[in-house]
Amino acid sequence: MAVTRDRVMRALAEIKDPEVNRPITDLGMVREVDIRGGDVKVTIALTIAGCPLKAIIDAEIKERLQAIPGVRGVEVVMGAMTEEERKALFERLHGRRTARSRILEPDSPTRVIAVISGKGGVGKSMVTANLAAALADLGYDVGVMDADIYGYSIPRMLGASGHPTVIDEAIMPLPAHGLKVMSMGFLVDEDKPVIWRGPMLHKALEQFFTDVVWADPDFLVVDLPPGTGDLALSLMQMVPRAETVLVTTPQQVAFRVALRAGEMARRTQVRILGVVENMAFVRCGECGRVEHVFGRGGGDAVAEKLGAPVLGRIPLEAEIAEAIDAGRPLAVHARESEAGRAFAEIARKVAEAGARRAAATAGR
Repeated sequence: MAVTRDRVMRALAEIKDPEVNRPITDLGMVREVDIRGGDVKVTIALTIAGCPLKAIIDAEIKERLQAIPGVRGVEVVMGAMTEEERKALFERLHGRRTARSRILEPDSPTRVIAVISGKGGVGKSMVTANLAAALADLGYDVGVMDADIYGYSIPRMLGASGHPTVIDEAIMPLPAHGLKVMSMGFLVDEDKPVIWRGPMLHKALEQFFTDVVWADPDFLVVDLPPGTGDLALSLMQMVPRAETVLVTTPQQVAFRVALRAGEMARRTQVRILGVVENMAFVRCGECGRVEHVFGRGGGDAVAEKLGAPVLGRIPLEAEIAEAIDAGRPLAVHARESEAGRAFAEIARKVAEAGARRAAATAGR
């Protein structure tokens, strides 16, 4: 069977750029296709010469083209886009607008879900990573913003690394597990502290919203620092239509601390979707007996005080720590675990809360 350009281009059209999640043929990345018998040579224009994802693109091109009947060999030549090509790419993605994202605009279709906690150590970032992964597993387009500027941990939890590509002053989020991810961890050395005062934090958060090419995802899940400081207040002022998920633990001693974060959201008129109780219990793997090693009732008490539901209870499982260390969200890679099922239920409730709100608004 003869190898034709049409068949090669159809195969290339099935390959999506990991950063933009669009076919490389739509993005103008396929610069040349040369077919000589069963040998195919493809020249690809990357967004930048040192694109951190070029090995992924190279491997997928070879895999797709080698699957075409009649193809004996595949050669992929990687080049880089010119400045004019990069500008054309940006216009292809976003029209002739500036690099500013639509997320801060009132008519943005993106639901911003801020994950908050009263204090550190309750598993807020772990909940952020797994909630985002579970939403993506339901079929939604999801971005993850690590707004915990001082204590960023989302890159490690999602196994994402590298430096983001910049096109015409627009920052491309890094891909991980089907998510679009942006974090201060991509911009500084991993062990380097971020020593900034409040105004600089506010500016960084604003740039994460406006200069990152989120491309109108269904959800943007934001991991905020613990407590009621500058960044949490800045987000609630920037995005008054944001919604919050409050993470706490079962101890009664955590009740007042968690409640403060919830009260801040309520006073700024940000909608509270509900409470996630982490480390809620330990289940014996042999007999199934449940032990409440950290007490019980804290999540219920916070939820009742705020007039919000308990979205779910996450057990204390060794698999959670293992998933974090491996950079593989348990919500996707261990769906059938008790914690995996809990995150799937939490994601479903978060998604349905938006659908109910939209229906209520439409009925006014």
